[in-house]
Amino acid sequence: MTRAVVKVGGAVADASAAAVLALAGEHDELLVVHGAGPQISLEMERAGIPVEFVDGRRVTSPAGLELVRRSLRRVNATLCAAIGPTAVGLLGDEIGLQAERVPALGLVGTPLPSRPQAILDAWQRGLTPVVAPLAEGPLNVNADEAAAALAVGLAADRLLFLTDVDGLILGGEVVERIGVDEAGALLARGALEGGIVPKLGAAVAAARGGVAASIGRTAVVA
Repeated sequence: MTRAVVKVGGAVADASAAAVLALAGEHDELLVVHGAGPQISLEMERAGIPVEFVDGRRVTSPAGLELVRRSLRRVNATLCAAIGPTAVGLLGDEIGLQAERVPALGLVGTPLPSRPQAILDAWQRGLTPVVAPLAEGPLNVNADEAAAALAVGLAADRLLFLTDVDGLILGGEVVERIGVDEAGALLARGALEGGIVPKLGAAVAAARGGVAASIGRTAVVA
């Protein structure tokens, strides 16, 4: 019995169904966690709400949270339709994803290892749960961090990040393998920026929690 979590970025969600189906064929139980970053930013810009990030996490007001939910629902439905009848869409805050609030960022939380019964039930029925990253509160949570928290909480064997980049790139080259201590040091000294920051941090958390993690072609190992 193998169990895997795959995180799909909002920028590549529409094109990820084939990869998700391939992974479903390789694992007995697969959980999909998706983001909706580009879609949320577009909705916020249209509404005149500032788009602001701190270390890869979106500053979220009450008005912004409603747009986050709307965008996540839309991406969730589109991704489920692309995967097919085995997919079941779930919102994290409705199934018990836990998080610790980060008041400085508004209605934002840091996800905690969680084991939602709704995911276990979906697996038992032979389905593929597709989870949108909201936590109880409700709180907006980073999708990469949510995927890692669920992977650890569910004792998954693997956590994979499907992205529009090849992996961690240093000196113009993709890093094929990096230890958690080296990765943590890169993050601590601010050597990285952009979307790789929360992905690498999440991969480190997963690897330290006993889950094999990879970002594209980069393996993050404990």
